[in-house]
Amino acid sequence: MDIFSKCYNYTKAKEAKEQGYYPYFKAIQSGADTEVFIDSRKMIMIGSNNYLGLTQDPRVKESAIKAIEKYGSGCTGSRFLNGTLDIHEELERELGSFIRKEAALIFSTGFQTNQGVISTIVGKDDVAIIDRANHASIVDGCRLAFGRTIKYKHNDIIDLERILTELPDPSSALIIVDGVFSMEGDLANLPEIVKLKKKYKCRLMVDDAHGIGVMGKNGSGTAEYFQVEDDVDLIMGTFSKSFASLGGFIAGEESVISYIKHHARALIFSASMPPSAVATVLTALKILKTEPQRRKRLWQITHKMHQEYRKRGFNIGPTQTPIVPLIFGDDMLTFGFWRKLFERGVFTNPIISPAVPPDGSLIRTSYMATHTDKELNKVLEICSDVSKEMGLL
Repeated sequence: MDIFSKCYNYTKAKEAKEQGYYPYFKAIQSGADTEVFIDSRKMIMIGSNNYLGLTQDPRVKESAIKAIEKYGSGCTGSRFLNGTLDIHEELERELGSFIRKEAALIFSTGFQTNQGVISTIVGKDDVAIIDRANHASIVDGCRLAFGRTIKYKHNDIIDLERILTELPDPSSALIIVDGVFSMEGDLANLPEIVKLKKKYKCRLMVDDAHGIGVMGKNGSGTAEYFQVEDDVDLIMGTFSKSFASLGGFIAGEESVISYIKHHARALIFSASMPPSAVATVLTALKILKTEPQRRKRLWQITHKMHQEYRKRGFNIGPTQTPIVPLIFGDDMLTFGFWRKLFERGVFTNPIISPAVPPDGSLIRTSYMATHTDKELNKVLEICSDVSKEMGLL
């Protein structure tokens, strides 16, 4: 059989386009902000991970321009060879200090960070234990690792301990969990996971892509929020959310980071972060540390939207963060709701299996510190109107 037959037989996307339900790869004609233009039409953006609203900050954009003027557009090589700049090392020092770990290492994307770290650390005699709701990059990192992977029920501490008790040597295990789960917006139960980590003498890695910049007293993430920073061995983060750029990092003990640095194929065989991206992260980090009012505003908005959606009868699940899902549980209902919102000028993200369980289809909404009350109230009004129109509430 022709190896391309699977491609020729794939018709779902074409059918969805013909029926007007295709929601993906929408070309945005403006910068990432609270309002965007699609097909020359202005829309309110509540489908972005730009939590602190820094992508349009003049200081962030200026730093990217200056970096290009000084270093050029790219590094033309990997960090291992000719692709390390002084600002790469400056950013790693700043991140290590911010996360309160001995060392940090930056990768070109968040996805590569998880692939590189997990496949390097989890060897053939080791075990990766992961939450079933973890991000795809964690799953793929485990697939690349030579070790065994075991999944536990989402946020189920009893199931996690069951797995640990069945291991002949729990010390060879690495528990890997999202700090903030990217679709549902709920938090990992880090205090209880830490207790198990100590009890069974294993290691713990937290993917805090959606937590850093948002969670904790200083914005350094979910581990800080739960005050278990010293008990989390590895903290991973990305730059495409609160840091308004592109890339990722891992932070931990210096000796562990050095091992990853010299063995991770995703780092050694991939071109390094371009100088403009590094510079924007450095500036965004400075703003994050010196302007706590941004996080304060983000949490005001978060509490408002939680309260208002629930008051209107929406099922938003157990979210505790600026990620607020509108859960419908039916694919076509979800796509229908998305389309009506889109037609009324609200950009959201419809999420179906396998990104969520088969009965967990939802509209993923997320909010920025720079959203205005006028924008938020309009979104709530449109959501309520569409729900009534569809007979949902």
